[in-house]
Order: sequence, then C-alpha cells, then structure tokens
Amino acid sequence: MKNRKANVVVSCLLLVVSLFGQNKLSIIPQPNSVTINDGTFTISSATTIAVLNEELRADANYLKAELEKQFQVLLPIVSKFNPGNKNQIVLHTPNVKSDTSGNLNIEGYQLSIESTGIYIQGYGPGTFYGIQSLIQSCADVKNQQVVVPCLKIVDRPTYSWRGMHLDCSRHFFSKAEVKQYLDYLARYKFNVFHWHLCDDQGWRIEIKKYPLLTSVGSIRKETVIGKNTDPNPKYDGKPYDGFYTQDDVKEIISYAEQRHISIVPEIEMPGHSLAALSAYPQYSCTGGPFTPATTWGVFDDVYCAGNDSTFVFMKNILSEVCELFPGTYIHIGGDECPKTRWEKCPKCQKRMKKEKLKDTHELQSYFIKQMEVFLNSKGKQMIGWDEILEGGLAPNAAVMSWRGTQGGIDAAKQHHFVVMTPGKPCYFDHYQAKDKTKEPLAIGGYNPLDSVYAYDPMPKQLGADEKKYILGAQGNVWTEYIQNFHQVEYMSLPRMCALSEVVWSTKETMNFTDFKKRLTENVKMLDKTKVNYCKQFMEGAK
Repeated sequence: MKNRKANVVVSCLLLVVSLFGQNKLSIIPQPNSVTINDGTFTISSATTIAVLNEELRADANYLKAELEKQFQVLLPIVSKFNPGNKNQIVLHTPNVKSDTSGNLNIEGYQLSIESTGIYIQGYGPGTFYGIQSLIQSCADVKNQQVVVPCLKIVDRPTYSWRGMHLDCSRHFFSKAEVKQYLDYLARYKFNVFHWHLCDDQGWRIEIKKYPLLTSVGSIRKETVIGKNTDPNPKYDGKPYDGFYTQDDVKEIISYAEQRHISIVPEIEMPGHSLAALSAYPQYSCTGGPFTPATTWGVFDDVYCAGNDSTFVFMKNILSEVCELFPGTYIHIGGDECPKTRWEKCPKCQKRMKKEKLKDTHELQSYFIKQMEVFLNSKGKQMIGWDEILEGGLAPNAAVMSWRGTQGGIDAAKQHHFVVMTPGKPCYFDHYQAKDKTKEPLAIGGYNPLDSVYAYDPMPKQLGADEKKYILGAQGNVWTEYIQNFHQVEYMSLPRMCALSEVVWSTKETMNFTDFKKRLTENVKMLDKTKVNYCKQFMEGAK
C-alpha cells in the first residue's frame, strides 16, 4: 500500500483503524497533518531514548517517566544518536537552516515513527508536544511492549494562549491535585494555567509580609449547603481552610515548567476581597469587622480606593507574587466590584474630586491603572476580566472576555491583547447534560461538549490588523459547587479535550463526528487511571 497523505486527517484516522485493528489513532488535539505509513514500531525495554540537545533532557525524563507509569516500560536515556541502532526514540531540536517543514514554529513539532526508530523534533516546547502525540498513539500494549503505527505528523498550534483555569479559593485543592490537573493540561497541549488564588471565601497563598491573610483570611467558619439563593439557606457548620505556602507554590511552578505550562496567578482586586479584608479591615471603606464569606456571590465590601495605604498593601502583596511567578502575566481580577461603599466613602469621594474622575467606574479604572504601573515596573503585564474596560482601559493591560465576546472585541479594536473565555461555552462549572438529575449540583447554565467544540475564538467583527490581538481562549472551572477534585475532573473532562482542539487545531482539520470517535478511544487512557470524567459526553452531540 502506498503512503497516503491528508491535511484533513479524518481519512487517515479511519485508515489507521483498518491497518492496526485495536490500535486506533486517537490523538487529541487533532494534528495539522498526518501521513500514515505501512508497518509498526515496538517500544520495549531494549529501546533507548537518545537526547541530541541537552535542553531536551527534561522532556526525555518526562517521556521516560510516562512510559513507565502508563505502560510499565522502563527505557534508558543516552546522549548520543547511534545510526546503527534501529531501536531508538530520538529527541532533537533541528538546525533552523535545515528545517524544511515550514511548520516548526516555536511550538511546532514533527513526529516520525518508522520501523527502525522514532524521531521527534521541535523548537522550544515543540518536542514536548510531539511526545504527547507519541504517548497518545500508544494503544497496543502487551507484555511490557508498546506497538505504535508508522506515521509522520507535522503539527503546530493555532493560538499562543491555550488556557485552563482552576478556582482554589471557593474550594481548596491539594498540591498533589493541582499537579494532577497540570498533567491533564499537558496531555492535551495546553500551555497556560490560570490559578485563582483568592476571593471572598478564602485567601489561599502565603504572603510573608501579611501573615494574617492565611491565618485569618484562609478560614471560613462554615459553608452554605446547596444553593445560597434559597430563601432559608442551610450551612454545614464546619470550618473550611487551606492555603499554599510559598514553597508549595515554587514546587508547583517547577512542575508546570517541566510541562511547558506558564502559571498566571490571580490576585483579586478591588472587589472579591472579603477574605483579605477579614484579615486587614483597615483597607476597606468602613473598617469592618469582616469574616470570609460563607455563601457565594458578590459582596459590597471591597478595597478602599481612596486610601493611599490600600495601594501600599496591594503593591506589597504583588511584589511577593511577582517574585514567585516567573511568567509574563499577573491577573488582577477587576470583575464584579460593587461601587456601593465607594459612593458613600469620604476618602473615595475625595480621590474622585482630586483626580477629576466623573464616576466610580473611572475610580475603578484609576485603581487598576495604579496596579498596572506597578506591575510594569516589575517587568510584568497585567491581565484582568473585561470589567477593566469600564471607565477606561489601562494602557498596557490585556483583557479576558467572559461576559460574552463584546469585551474582547472592544479591547482588540483598541489594540489590547485578548483571551476569549465567554461564559457560554467556556465556563466548565456549567451543566454538561440536559437532564440535570444525572448531574452533580452546578451553578447553572448548559455548556455541552458540542458547543465547546463549535466555539471559534476569533470574532468575525475584527479586521485583519485587529485579529492578531486575540491570543487564544481558555476554559474556566469555578468551584462554588465543586467540593472536591473528583468533581473537578468530572466538570473539566472531556470538555477540556474539545477546547484543546479549538485552540490548537485548524478549522480544516476539525470535525465533531471524528472527534467523538477519537475521544471514545482517547478516554481509555483516563479509564486506566480511574479519572472521573463525564461519561455522558455523547449527550447533546449533533
């Protein structure tokens, strides 16, 4: 049989099924280009991993660990390529001048599986993504040997921001659970983890200058049971706490870096600040006292924008955050900030008069701009929810568009970078089946798998020169009604898989019917490790 090549890879995937029986090619996200060849390669304990570039050593260690964990095959790592060895997995970064693929950008890769060896090449994180495609090709496993089909993949992502979010304020997740979440992101080639670390219900990151943030602000006395909108809400009567030490944070950052994932921490301001104000009420408009919220929602008590010491407090916190996190972006929230206290606060009113601000929306813009100047001085870029557009957008800020797409459109037209994450369909705390009786309690809404897969992050309203400001898209997992990591898995997967194709694959290679077939095979890897994904993923499919 002659080689068959198809940029639209659906036909390739069907061909693989006939060629290799149970070994179905089920790579997610969909590669850009796949060539299926005759033959197979067998990975066994006799196979070596050859690392031709020292910067790929961490990727080689990752591949070795995953093959051992998932398939019980232990491979040695060597530093030289032996042309006479027909049983090698070779990792290397190609010379720019010798790269004739025309497709290997900073995150692109080329995976060649031949009967005489496996070759993965890429720049930056590209080789790591090639490793993920290789692992997902490992379907036939017998007697500690893994048979993979001969093929060639040339692949690269569509968007530079491929994000997933996790709210660790409303419910806290252990260091091990956060690492597990990062493993899911890595498997599906996400490169941004948005880590929501504080809100009204709990402050979850150690700040050494302000120890009360964790000793007081991380503990709520109890938690509402069910919907807090009930006329007579009930509470569990149990204190709830948890936070990450700075050593924990460093360990998680290192773990993410090994998987080529950048962490964007979110430190909420000026609203969603009740947990922090419980520890330091002097930075509020009224002086308190406060306690961390025991219900969900939006609360009137926020940071005082008229108090100079508030800005000192926030800058000191952000100084430690900037020191901890090596990535470019720091998320400052900026969403759902009631202006009730500001409208009556003498200090806030004085600030508005002094700065000639016409309303409290401009006062919030003033607050955000002060934080942006500070973050820029630390070599960081600010990103916030689309409310930061109100009253005037800070000069260099990026925007996450969550209240639909208009905020992202407006920001891109103003030449600000944008991450598209509209509640419909990118909020994975919403229901994913029409029959809610089959689902755990959720905040509401309905975002089934097919609606996630159909989402296009690029607004049609943008001109050619404006589209470059759309960095990509992100899925958000808010945890008001997600009490444990078991449920995080259920709400995230497999919708995370669908979003991975939205931000990685090209429109020409995407097909929902084919995706469902690949997904059916792909989740067998999740079954092996007893991941609690939603098995109703066919419901709502078109």
